[in-house]
Amino acid sequence: MSYEKEKKVALEAAVSAARLCEQVRLETAFEALEKGDGTPVTLADFGSQAVICRAIGEAFPDDQIVAEEDGAGLDRPGMAERLEKITAYVQGVLPEASEKSVIDWINLGRGHVGPRFWAIDPIDGTKGFLRGDQYAVAVALIEEGEVKLGVLACPALLVDPGEANGEKGVLFVGVLGQGAAMSPLHGGSFKAIHVAEGSKSTNLPFVESFESAHSDHAQQKEVAESLGSQVPLLRVDGQPKYGIVARGEALAYMRFPSSLSAGYAEKIWDHAAGKIIVEEAGGRVTDMHGHALDFLQGPEMIENQGIVAGNIWVHEKVLETLKAMKQPGARKIL
Repeated sequence: MSYEKEKKVALEAAVSAARLCEQVRLETAFEALEKGDGTPVTLADFGSQAVICRAIGEAFPDDQIVAEEDGAGLDRPGMAERLEKITAYVQGVLPEASEKSVIDWINLGRGHVGPRFWAIDPIDGTKGFLRGDQYAVAVALIEEGEVKLGVLACPALLVDPGEANGEKGVLFVGVLGQGAAMSPLHGGSFKAIHVAEGSKSTNLPFVESFESAHSDHAQQKEVAESLGSQVPLLRVDGQPKYGIVARGEALAYMRFPSSLSAGYAEKIWDHAAGKIIVEEAGGRVTDMHGHALDFLQGPEMIENQGIVAGNIWVHEKVLETLKAMKQPGARKIL
């Protein structure tokens, strides 16, 4: 399959959702609710999910959608003001939206992992969003456990990383067997992207999660230095990390479990879109043990631990280094 229709719908939905998110960020004194797992959720998370799920639901009514947020409780009396605000933002993209339809669209994301489904993260990197930093709107299509299509809209990412004051907003896309590409988020042509070449770029950074609770910064630094990296690790929220690797701006993305996140399981919507974009740009993505990412177990990737994403040479060297660290007398990683 060419996935042309799926690609068109996903790109348009991600751009619209990113526009909504940036509107919220411009106009709203940030108010974040705390979910049951202690992570924040904002008006923009809900609005973005409504926009994306509505687009996919209309174009592919038989497809399942598995998304991060849940509209349950938005119609409670104590949530009336927040629901009104969410609806107003969605109406900026979809004028026909009502409070009921917004909740219905959000809840399309309550679907199940199966033979064909979409994995949606309406804001990947909510803490970055709240700080005015990096985040991504992530959309991926998965069939029989294989990611076929991934889109990342990254509103705060520089189009040209060499221009510190240049245009911001990047749109990444990868389709299985068709390569990866990027364009300015606010309009422009797509150009093919590729991961950095081999081991020749020791002046390039490795990239890691911004939050120390999300990964072991000390161990990731140790691995990067052991592979000859001569620059500090770049800390970034959300899936823009995958885009940065895919366009050759960083050698690899490493995410090793931290003692602060014991028992944490990776979520499918945090990695599916980024994975195919890096792989279609010529890279490789596995967990830290070299196992393929498993998108069929459910929303949580319980069979995987950690993430390594980068060009093929660096990916292999990271895995070799981690394996060596597990030998007797070496620093233990788990």
